Amino acid sequence: MSLEQTINDDIKAAMLAREKVRLESLRAIKAAILVEKTKDGAESLADEAVVKIIQKLVKQRRETAEIYAQQNRPELAENELTEAAFMEPYLPKQLSEAELEAALRAVIAELGATGPQEMGKVMGVASKQLAGRADGRLISETVKRLLSR
Repeated sequence: MSLEQTINDDIKAAMLAREKVRLESLRAIKAAILVEKTKDGAESLADEAVVKIIQKLVKQRRETAEIYAQQNRPELAENELTEAAFMEPYLPKQLSEAELEAALRAVIAELGATGPQEMGKVMGVASKQLAGRADGRLISETVKRLLSR
């Protein structure tokens, strides 16, 4: 079963269970999928495309929650984080810091990168290899730290 179909089934289950926040989260995913499908004129999207959409939505929720927290609006921040939490199970398992560092060390060794001036080269390869499994900002920070040594 495709990820898109799983989300549709989970929307139905959330409706029956009357889980308001979960339903809103899933509907946001479905709306983003529909926008992407109409933009491309496609019948359905590949699971990889759906994962990218969900990642974008989760990132938006987290950034919005950060802004709400800075503006002293904890109730709105909590709502955004709750929605993000309902979206995360549809994403691939994220790498731990140790796993990420090991993967990045392998990429650096493979490319023979020696200093911070080669960060762009490392980031290009690392971003493709670790797409969906680690946040881009975390990858960037870790690469910068490893190349600065």
